[in-house]
Amino acid sequence: MAEAERIIGTPDNPETGGGEPEQSGEVAGEDGQQPRGRRRIAVLFAVAAVAYAFDLISKMIVVAKLEHHEPIDIVGDWLRFNAIRNAGAAFGFGEAFTIIFTCIAAAVIVVIARLARKLYSLPWAIALGLLLGGALGNLTDRIFRAPGVFEGAVVDFIAPKGFAVFNLADSAIVCGGILIVLLSFRGLDPDGTVHKD
Repeated sequence: MAEAERIIGTPDNPETGGGEPEQSGEVAGEDGQQPRGRRRIAVLFAVAAVAYAFDLISKMIVVAKLEHHEPIDIVGDWLRFNAIRNAGAAFGFGEAFTIIFTCIAAAVIVVIARLARKLYSLPWAIALGLLLGGALGNLTDRIFRAPGVFEGAVVDFIAPKGFAVFNLADSAIVCGGILIVLLSFRGLDPDGTVHKD
């Protein structure tokens, strides 16, 4: 019976089974399988790693090839690559509070790591992975770039016309935040529970 339920998907899919999601006690079930929460954690960290890698590589290229050079037009004057250093938050806000933004980024990473223990939802894993990757990308700049540790300026280079200059980490954070808002409106919790109002 347990094997049939596993194949049909009842234990792994709270939406179809109508029951509460199985809580991960970090113990394998009777059939010897690992809790499905671990698979979601793997997705979270995989998405975070990809987002972080893209951000880090893009910044290395920008610093090596674009910084101290003229901006490069990508789509006329509507979109260009223009390397700048940003001591503030995303999109250039709050340049006087670099240390505070560093602490906020570190706190976000800790909160996501704690929330990952109860993570059963694939969309939430993707959203939190984007947030984590973006936060790590900008935190890396703040720790290792000039003018000093925890005061470093973030490398920004994507410059749409009439908008602030940003980077791939900022994009990942914004996309993850938007996805979280949409999931919340749909009533989907990180543990896979669906609230139908």
